[in-house]
Amino acid sequence: MTANKQVSTETRMQMAADMIRMREKTAGLDQPFMLRSVRHLWNALRLELGRARFMISDHGSRMVKNIILEKLPPTLLLMGASQVTLFFVTLFLALGLSRYYGSFWDKLVVTLSPTSSIPAWFYGIFLILIFAAWLKVLPFGGMASPNPPQDRWLYFLDVLKHLILPASSLFISGFFISVYARRTFFLIYSSEDYVDMAKAKGLTSRDIERKYILRPTLPTIITQFALLMVGIWTGATLTETVFRWPGLGTTIFRAVQIYDTAVIVGTTIIMAYLLAITVFFLDFVYAIVDPRVKVGGGSN
Repeated sequence: MTANKQVSTETRMQMAADMIRMREKTAGLDQPFMLRSVRHLWNALRLELGRARFMISDHGSRMVKNIILEKLPPTLLLMGASQVTLFFVTLFLALGLSRYYGSFWDKLVVTLSPTSSIPAWFYGIFLILIFAAWLKVLPFGGMASPNPPQDRWLYFLDVLKHLILPASSLFISGFFISVYARRTFFLIYSSEDYVDMAKAKGLTSRDIERKYILRPTLPTIITQFALLMVGIWTGATLTETVFRWPGLGTTIFRAVQIYDTAVIVGTTIIMAYLLAITVFFLDFVYAIVDPRVKVGGGSN
């Protein structure tokens, strides 16, 4: 303590500056920006995202890579079961609903579409109260029972039972607005002149939908599905937390609470790279599925 008091202010500032330079060199912050960017990109592609400060994985590791890889499968199960099912169900329902514009079911979907503004976790609370607390037919939360069965088939049924409520809350939350949006989208294309010409030729409704409505909208549908697949892996943070689902969404929520920036930045970086890669490949997919799109923008 006496030795520290004898050190002058200039010496202490010099020691602090030397320590800062040493930490910058250790972290690679003294390198050029482009070199650092390439290095960070390469590390992110290899999932070398550093170490978490507070959080640890189920196996005791603090590596962000291990934490993400351990929590990713439950999230993919929940989000895949709910969002992929929601996408295809609402797509075909909207296509069928576009044939009956102004009908009772059409008006019902339009009326109920504002209910999708309610978040999924809010629906989840009501589902827990009804099916878990009142009827006692489904579990309150978690991914499996406290003492899960050892048989694989029984374990699968146990996980499926725990999956019903959180997946249903996500499905219900986005159902009506998805049907309404896609129904409106199909109605726009069904009013085109070439659709009227196809009807005049006597083509069946199924042929008209497949060749003259679905085909022009295919690039948009593929884009929606691709972006859906990018968003799936981040999970539903609050919904997973309400149902105590051990996925990546719950992990991100805990990381925000304890200010574990390594986990937050790691998950954000991976999502950004997945989005960039998806958008890049979508340009080539457009050229395959839509002959009107030309790669290179040639005038011919």
